[in-house]
Amino acid sequence: MLTPRHQALLMTLAGMTVGVAVFGAVLAINGGNPFATDNNTSVGIVTSAPPSTPACSGCLEPGSLQYVVQDFGTDDDPVSAEVPAGWKSAQDGTRPKFLDPTGVWQVRFDTRGSKQSPDQLVAGREHSIDERNLKVLSRDNGTLVYTYTDQSRGPRMGLSRWISLDGGKTTAVEITVGGRPQDEAGLRAVLQHATDTLNLQVAPGDTRPN
Repeated sequence: MLTPRHQALLMTLAGMTVGVAVFGAVLAINGGNPFATDNNTSVGIVTSAPPSTPACSGCLEPGSLQYVVQDFGTDDDPVSAEVPAGWKSAQDGTRPKFLDPTGVWQVRFDTRGSKQSPDQLVAGREHSIDERNLKVLSRDNGTLVYTYTDQSRGPRMGLSRWISLDGGKTTAVEITVGGRPQDEAGLRAVLQHATDTLNLQVAPGDTRPN
């Protein structure tokens, strides 16, 4: 017969066994974490947003450009167009060229005209460019876009556009912009603005295209 002392000891051992079993069950339910309070609680993963692409440092940015009217051509056949403010004319007359103060960017006009169509002049210019690493990017709608490597200035980009006043039969004006490949957005903006603001007064006796 068990004494009262032995009975108390057995009850204590039984209680410890039940406690261990219950604790083990809790571990199983909570995935082995005794501190988990809700097994259905999801943990959110916080990720930082990808860094925005920085603006091209030192590039010709369309939004920063302001324009002024420049007159050129001849007294009998005057022409005008808007070019970026601060770009100075390196030569005038029928083939003016306007350069930015650093000499990196330029826009050039040729108002002599041609009996060839814009598409013919695109093809002719493409085959006449003698530069290293020449790569033609597009040749659509009378506009030639290309890149090349200049010996002293490194990678360059040119965009040349020929404008017709008679439905594409002949060409009245050529506009060419030049810069670096990373300036493409700004160069396209300069070319389009010059095209949109081009004012060609066709006077009586005008012999263009010659």
